[in-house]
Amino acid sequence: MLPDRIFSSFQTASQGMSVQREKIATATRNIANAGTSAPAGSNNVYRPQSVQTQIADRQDFQRMLLDNVSSLRQTDARHISTPGSASATASGSRASNFGPQAHIVETENFRHEYDPNHPDADENGMVRYPDVDLIREMTQLVSANRLYEANLSAVEAEKQIIKRSLEI
Repeated sequence: MLPDRIFSSFQTASQGMSVQREKIATATRNIANAGTSAPAGSNNVYRPQSVQTQIADRQDFQRMLLDNVSSLRQTDARHISTPGSASATASGSRASNFGPQAHIVETENFRHEYDPNHPDADENGMVRYPDVDLIREMTQLVSANRLYEANLSAVEAEKQIIKRSLEI
């Protein structure tokens, strides 16, 4: 139980960094493919992507909190009161379930430009490109990079805390 507590911040930061890595990769793919097209009627055209995140289930967090609080030594009845700690399950919850979860979603957003001489133009001379907003993608890229660095700083801070606690 103690190693789980020690490394839970590492696991949470790791999941945060994983999500930010995915956001960086998605933004760079969108930027790289902003000018790609496909022949009319083809399904091989690049579809803009975005990263959707969702947080962990509140019940899982509550269960883990009760498990950890109930395992602490109580020196006075007024100190840690855990109503319902008897109903808390002791083994199933792990800290790695509490970070954000991400998945990539492709959208069917396209922009059409008139270029009858383009090899991928349809019968009306329109070429279909992915509708990628370069300003938005660059903003996502910078934001994800900063959040990745913040999670990395949290890991470094936790490493320093552990190192200093071992020096005592």
